[in-house]
Amino acid sequence: MDTPAGRGGTVIKVTNLNADGAGSLKAALAAKGPRIIVFEVGGVIDLGQQTLVVSEPYVTIAGQTAPSPGITLIRGGMQIKTHDVLMKHIRFRMGDAGAAKGSGYEPDVSTYGANAYNIVIDHCSFAWGVDETLSASGPRFDGPNGTSRKLTFSNNIIAEGLHDSVHAKGPHSMGTLIHDYVTDAAIVGNLFAHNYERNPWFKGFATGVIVNNVIHNPGKWAMRLGYVPGEWTSSTITPQGPKVSIVGNYMRHGVNTVSGLGLVGTNSNSGEAYMEDNKAVDRSGQAVPQTFGGVKLLGSKPSWPASGLTVRPSSEVLAYVTQHAGARPKDRDAVDKRIVSETLNGTGRILNSQNEVGGYPAAAAVTRKLTVPATGIDEWLHQFSVELE
Repeated sequence: MDTPAGRGGTVIKVTNLNADGAGSLKAALAAKGPRIIVFEVGGVIDLGQQTLVVSEPYVTIAGQTAPSPGITLIRGGMQIKTHDVLMKHIRFRMGDAGAAKGSGYEPDVSTYGANAYNIVIDHCSFAWGVDETLSASGPRFDGPNGTSRKLTFSNNIIAEGLHDSVHAKGPHSMGTLIHDYVTDAAIVGNLFAHNYERNPWFKGFATGVIVNNVIHNPGKWAMRLGYVPGEWTSSTITPQGPKVSIVGNYMRHGVNTVSGLGLVGTNSNSGEAYMEDNKAVDRSGQAVPQTFGGVKLLGSKPSWPASGLTVRPSSEVLAYVTQHAGARPKDRDAVDKRIVSETLNGTGRILNSQNEVGGYPAAAAVTRKLTVPATGIDEWLHQFSVELE
């Protein structure tokens, strides 16, 4: 999936780490018109339990322009409710913010609604989500044009969804949800680590691809396909299962994984998948089932990006993803370094709070003036990415 995002628009500089006000990321996101957001500051933005809402379209969030250690947002999340958004090289550490257990504080990063399309989230790092960690969603019954669609989540670290935490429903460690009717979702090259469920979960009518991802230490589910019948009883619509192409992924059990867990499952006999070259093993390296619960296998890909997709063999995916995923692969913070190390070594566990692994990060503000070229901005931005990836 490609998008012009903010190409050709105004360049807006983020000059401080404030949660709002002049020079903040929040102010840059709220600006109207095509825009490219660059960063003359690196460090931690404490959102103070707010969710940044992106409602103005045609925006590029160029986190690669921030000086080391880059941009990390803590104690809050983001909801993208508009179209043509490109976000790269940003870290999110949502966490429980010290809220009471079960209190209903549920930060995550998500796309939502009919206007959320043509969205690319690439080379970002997400940890300690409370609802999901990174998801695509919208109204359940409004059809494919009434919800998020045409989106790519690529080369991200999606990890450590908090389990017995502050979610109102109780234990809720979740990775990525592709909600009912979300179509053309590409989940490519991501590292899912220490999420109890939804690594990812494609629900009713959803379509897309799951390609070259690594899943380490899932709990009850790795990949899940299917709608929940009880969620459709109030509608006259007859629900249908998702149709997904699942190619070249690698899954390995960890300390929290249910014994014998297979790679792809459904509990409503409603998931359809084309599967090719996926590897799934337990902690000792023995193969576990590719599917369970009645997944219907398809003979050809039901969904594939029109622009094509480079697919690596599953034998190479663990090494490649652990080297290249996340916000700043060549300049990782302590959280990403730990998660990658645990993935490579088969260690680590599902968390109930970020405090179990040292709590929220802290970093002093670092500034660097940027000289934005009059032409060739795409190439200029790309060079920053090359230095990090």
